[in-house]
Amino acid sequence: MQSINQRIADDIRCEERQVEAAVALLDGGATVPFIARYRKEATGGLDDAQLRTLEERLRYLRELEERRTAIIESVREQGKLEAGLERQLREADSKARLEDLYLPYKPKRRTKAQIAREAGLQPLADGLLADPQRDPRREAGAYVDAQKGVASVDEALEGARSILVERFSEDPELIGRLREEFWSKGRAISSVRAGKKTEGAKFADYFDYHERLTKLPSHRILALFRGEKEEILDLRLEAEEEPAGPAAARLPGAFELAIAHRFSVADRGRPADKWLMDVVRWAWRTKIQVHIGLDLRMRLWQQAEDEAVGIFAGNLRDLLLAAPAGAKATMGLDPGYRTGVKVAVVDRTGKVVDTGVIHPHEPQRRWDEAIALLAAMARRHQVELIAIGNGTASRETDKLAGELIAKHPELKASKIVVSEAGASVYSASAYASQELPELDVTLRGAVSIARRLQDPLAELVKIDPKSIGVGQYQHDLAEFKLSRSLDAVVEDCVNAVGVDVNMASAPLLARVSGVGETLAQNIVSHRDENGPFRTRAALKKVARLGPKAFEQCAGFLRIQDGDDPLDRSGVHPEAYPVVRRIIEATKSDIRALIGNATLLRGLSPRQFTDESFGAPTVTDILKELEKPGRDPRPAFKTATFKDGVETIGDLRAGMVLEGVVTNVAAFGAFVDVGVHQDGLVHISALSKTFVKDPRDVVKPGDIVKVKVLEVDKARKRISLTMRLDDPAEARPARDRGAEPGRAPKAAASPPAAARGPGANPFADAFQKAGLDGKTPGRR
Repeated sequence: MQSINQRIADDIRCEERQVEAAVALLDGGATVPFIARYRKEATGGLDDAQLRTLEERLRYLRELEERRTAIIESVREQGKLEAGLERQLREADSKARLEDLYLPYKPKRRTKAQIAREAGLQPLADGLLADPQRDPRREAGAYVDAQKGVASVDEALEGARSILVERFSEDPELIGRLREEFWSKGRAISSVRAGKKTEGAKFADYFDYHERLTKLPSHRILALFRGEKEEILDLRLEAEEEPAGPAAARLPGAFELAIAHRFSVADRGRPADKWLMDVVRWAWRTKIQVHIGLDLRMRLWQQAEDEAVGIFAGNLRDLLLAAPAGAKATMGLDPGYRTGVKVAVVDRTGKVVDTGVIHPHEPQRRWDEAIALLAAMARRHQVELIAIGNGTASRETDKLAGELIAKHPELKASKIVVSEAGASVYSASAYASQELPELDVTLRGAVSIARRLQDPLAELVKIDPKSIGVGQYQHDLAEFKLSRSLDAVVEDCVNAVGVDVNMASAPLLARVSGVGETLAQNIVSHRDENGPFRTRAALKKVARLGPKAFEQCAGFLRIQDGDDPLDRSGVHPEAYPVVRRIIEATKSDIRALIGNATLLRGLSPRQFTDESFGAPTVTDILKELEKPGRDPRPAFKTATFKDGVETIGDLRAGMVLEGVVTNVAAFGAFVDVGVHQDGLVHISALSKTFVKDPRDVVKPGDIVKVKVLEVDKARKRISLTMRLDDPAEARPARDRGAEPGRAPKAAASPPAAARGPGANPFADAFQKAGLDGKTPGRR
């Protein structure tokens, strides 16, 4: 049997020694970002993605080993642990296989089979199975005994049947084979419950639906389960069996024949054959099919959940690593009608310097007054950027900002519409109350909007990742699984960018490798009491920040304008001696060395390696010296919404617009084109070539050009395409009865009912995404 480390090495395609090193580091308290960045020699250069997979597999396989140990001990206590069974248990490579083997020995409530054995019917069951020449009723007559609870021949045969049914349904080899056969041939079938059509209209795609289990995409699986949970749909799994004979003969199906073959049951006209085939049929229909159905439901759910979590995590990563506008004085506008537009101005460091509320829109409509107030605030604080939340009244507020800039060109300000996803969650949070105690909840949202334009990562880490709203069916997913995955993404992103220790908030510091909430607060408190940190070494004076925590966090914390220029780089303090050797070899000083690309690129990494630092680390050091503290995020740019297109009613088929990708799901991407309702680019309309994963083409935050295909004003649905040279009236291939991304069929489109599930990818896309027709992430 392979060891855990061997199995993981096979899974992530690396050598076992690399896994052993990584596991030792993880067990020693090291974080994935630290290992990926500063322990490349030990792990052979495993990157953060490989290490995250390693971490997940390590957790699963260790849980598997714990369960294996518990099962072996349980069977041993029962006195039934034979050598062959123990070998099978130790070789089981999955939780499903382990549970199949354990099923016959698993403590259970008193079953009909147990009662039958207690009544002495085991020999009857064994005898009929071993020798079908025996007559069942004649043999059963010898076991009738009222005192044992067997009052008749029929009761004796029923007891024998229960014994055999339990034996058939607990055979691990049979169950494993039938489960995989069912999975490959089975299908999900759903229908609407009586009287639920109107109430469950959002599930209309699934009122009369069927699809192979192996073909079901994650969003449809989640939609089916939600429809069932909300008592709109009846959902069942059925196997598409190959008929064993003429349909009219109603002979046993393939699954029943597989059971019969496993236990040498066949209808050859012998006295017990018919009875045994009935037992086989009963075992399949009442026990095995039910058991397998439950297993496959769980497999479907886990498959869909894993994919949904992966989509959410990928989208979150893209949002967190979106381009920052930078350290510029910024005005945040949180749009609204009746309650007005909330205004907050933050300086280049993100500190709030002014707030207010204006009422440019209906019902008050004090437009000119609003422009005058904004101009005065912008002039007073030298505002360079105006960030406008993309919620209600966004386009009207964007127009207001445009007029402000046009009337006051001396301000030299630029306006940008930004996502306000989660701003209301932040506003009402305990941290917001602590950070901005003097501000009303409504104004905190405007502050968040301004800051997230300056630095999306620094601001979004203050919000529970699940509240950012870039997933599908996120509220149906397991809380621990989603949180663990999203927390890992946030940790990876924060450490990839690095953190200014003298500027960062406690929530941002808490995401740094080795820090956590308590140390983050201690760092902030120390900073407030003693002033800015001048060196990384000064972090050791922070309460409870010991050597291990310093090792883990120091390389990711930056000190700008400190005493040592290296402290603003990604070079870890433990590697400073390497830099000193480079300085000596080049006969320069640190300030002359940093940023000197010509000099640094002429050096050989192997010239500076030693027993502690190999070529990979020295190579990283040279790159870091060339561009110290380099930000991996892209350059900042914005989308320009088309003038005159402000509501869904302004859209026309054929319009080409610029928009921002707000969310990516398994079936396509949602794009904000500035009309308060995101449109959908179906996966088949993302590219001329076949697209398997929409995230291969677009990511949240991307600026894209789209063409309007269709607008459904009543249902607030907008169909878009990124295939701009397609005719305006063209529909994606899926709409014509073809698979996504494939060529359309030549024949005319059949009616929707005939086309089957998913024929209209736009009609219920928002429902499929778990967004209920709302713009993703908006308040």
